[in-house]
Amino acid sequence: MRIDAESMGTPALCSGETDPRLTRVGRFLRVHHLDELPQMWNVLIGDMSFVGWRPEREYFVQQIMQIDNRFQYLYQIRPGVTSFATVYNGYTDTMEKMLTRLDQDIYYLRTQSIAFDAKILMLTFLTIVSGKKF
Repeated sequence: MRIDAESMGTPALCSGETDPRLTRVGRFLRVHHLDELPQMWNVLIGDMSFVGWRPEREYFVQQIMQIDNRFQYLYQIRPGVTSFATVYNGYTDTMEKMLTRLDQDIYYLRTQSIAFDAKILMLTFLTIVSGKKF
């Protein structure tokens, strides 16, 4: 994104392919999911895991918490590079989708296991390889 990406007002939920805030390089990185690679450092140092809930910006966390305060339960586990919600719900661009994602993240929190994580990693890999957009 450009340096002054949010100077026009409130943060956007999701940037689309025609978002003027994206540079050409940024657009390429996003389309090919290469913008996720720096998060591998966070996994290596233990701040994130491969599978968990997708971290959200504080601006949107506050909005979600006003509607559904269950978001606070997600802090029991580390955020992840991929998630059950991302595989089945994709990226979020509306508050309705954010609340659906929260339901799916709470489901993951309650049912997490090594087998479930392996399934999520496999589905994430297949989604990226097939070229499907999240």
